[in-house]
Amino acid sequence: MLSKKELRKNMKRCLQEITNLDIEASKIHQQIYQQSWWQQAETVAVTVSTVNELDTTALIEAAWQSHKRVVIPKCFPEERRLDFREITRWDQVEKSFYNLHEPKLALTMSVPKKEMDLIIVPGLAFDPRGYRIGFGGGYYDRFLASCSAVKVAQAVDCQVCNQVPAESHDIAVDMIVTPSEVMKCSV
Repeated sequence: MLSKKELRKNMKRCLQEITNLDIEASKIHQQIYQQSWWQQAETVAVTVSTVNELDTTALIEAAWQSHKRVVIPKCFPEERRLDFREITRWDQVEKSFYNLHEPKLALTMSVPKKEMDLIIVPGLAFDPRGYRIGFGGGYYDRFLASCSAVKVAQAVDCQVCNQVPAESHDIAVDMIVTPSEVMKCSV
């Protein structure tokens, strides 16, 4: 089994080599929109995608059109934590360190995790158990540790591996949505 570092490197290369990443993201979104957990969710937590990631802007806009509340994370590196804040329009988002798109603190309000129904969890590699390799830092694992929301990952086929390294503090997602299927995960 590859190390987390090797998997991150391989998956970043895989995503860079996909020429139709937007089309793949659109197929994934169509799968998501058909799921009861999407339809029933009132508050959706999601990151705003950056370069060489599966697009989330269409997902965010679809949530707004469905009158869902959208919350995106603000990263606090010194505390190694995430604070999810509600956005209702794009001018409430700014670029921050590492080119992340984050909520503007002055224009947004923090939303407690108990109010979140669905979390679209980012990652680079996933396995059928729902374990994931993120971008490093463990921010999401810490955040998800005491969260009851449905946890879903979106992934292209090359991001789904037979097994990724998992440690006791790693939190699995409930489902992985690819362009061709919705995989229910089992730890």
